[in-house]
Amino acid sequence: MPQVVRSRIRALHGPPSVTPLPHRARSLADREAVAVLHRAARVLLEALPELTDRLVEALREQEPAYRAAMEAEPTEIWQEVHHSLRHNVASLIQPREFREAAHRTSRWIGENRAEQGVPLDAVMHAFRMGGAMVWQDLVDDTARRHPEDTRLLVHVAADVWNFVDEHCAVVAEAYRQAERRLSWRRENQQRLMTAALLDGTARIADLPDAAAMLEVPVHGRYAVLAVAGARRAPHGTGRPPLSLAGGTPALWYTAGDVDLAILPLGTAPASADAEPPRDGDPEGPPGPGATVDSDGELASLAAGLTMPPGTRVGVSSVVDGLASVGDARRLAETALRACPASGGTVLLDEHLPTALVVSSPGLGTALADRVLGPLDRLDPADRDVLIETLTAWLDSDGSAQRAGAKLYCHRNTVLNRLRRFEQLTGRCLTRPSDAVEVSLALAARRLLAG
Repeated sequence: MPQVVRSRIRALHGPPSVTPLPHRARSLADREAVAVLHRAARVLLEALPELTDRLVEALREQEPAYRAAMEAEPTEIWQEVHHSLRHNVASLIQPREFREAAHRTSRWIGENRAEQGVPLDAVMHAFRMGGAMVWQDLVDDTARRHPEDTRLLVHVAADVWNFVDEHCAVVAEAYRQAERRLSWRRENQQRLMTAALLDGTARIADLPDAAAMLEVPVHGRYAVLAVAGARRAPHGTGRPPLSLAGGTPALWYTAGDVDLAILPLGTAPASADAEPPRDGDPEGPPGPGATVDSDGELASLAAGLTMPPGTRVGVSSVVDGLASVGDARRLAETALRACPASGGTVLLDEHLPTALVVSSPGLGTALADRVLGPLDRLDPADRDVLIETLTAWLDSDGSAQRAGAKLYCHRNTVLNRLRRFEQLTGRCLTRPSDAVEVSLALAARRLLAG
């Protein structure tokens, strides 16, 4: 195809970023070709409804992505195609008058198709199909009415296809902008819905919509992670550098200095031995929606966590249903408060006594002062030795032998220190109630000292 001199269409429609070609006088053939183009385009405008019918049918047959839209809104699709063809064909005749209107139509189509979820490739294909059909009709009409002028159209072929490419670029840019807006809106809605679930403020009537938006089941089983002490990347996603084993899905939300993650755990397998509850029997375990992690699912999940040193993670109990996610959040934050300051992971179900202490800091502090207060009158080093020995003994299930091995001292030394503790505090470590009080007091002193 011979190179086209800067034509009328190119001059008016060339992209602003492209440097215009140096001005050269149009040849007689170029001027005649433009006249032929205008004449054929006017004929096309008169037969626009028939052209619209053919293009809509071609789209139905050749572009599956448009098929559903046509079945749902046949009249709207026809009007849209007709509107676009009218402005674009008119732009071939009077670019100055119709260029902006044609661009507005193309932008609107790009935005509308993005909102409908039609793939961008399908939209671009539809525009190129329209361009090809218009060009073929221009050639066919000229060949039928003025066959001697058909050869002149070769001088404007590049201009017509540049025009089609220009509108494809307009459509693509409008589509991508709309896609970015939709993505931001969807992410914002997901963030707000996740926050409402974690706060326990989501309405029961909204749960099906929330489940559809977040792609989780309404009646599934859930747990919540509360993460603190993990530095976020300055330009990252904002999530803590924490990895879950096996690609476990998680819905993250940041609340102040704590990162929260909702973990969908699927549905609980039905037990063949399970009996339906009898009249008067409770339908489930105690607690606000909490269930027993009988298969150790949370323990396996916690064991698979990968996190930087110093990160503290609290894992809630398992709860049933999206409506109970707010309860799981509070349980996870309780477990987080039971984490050592040095970092680690605490599963609430495995630290329930400690969780009781941190759930009521005032009572926990009072218990620690009541039980361990007499030790505060000792020299700090002496006091710390007694507390360290007592902690080691409790962690060793009451075995002086194993506690001595941990402390690198003889078992008799351990027993002597324990007897001294009993004398100072008036507690008897062999009495179950006293042992419980001492254990809780030590947990309170360790976790609530700050």
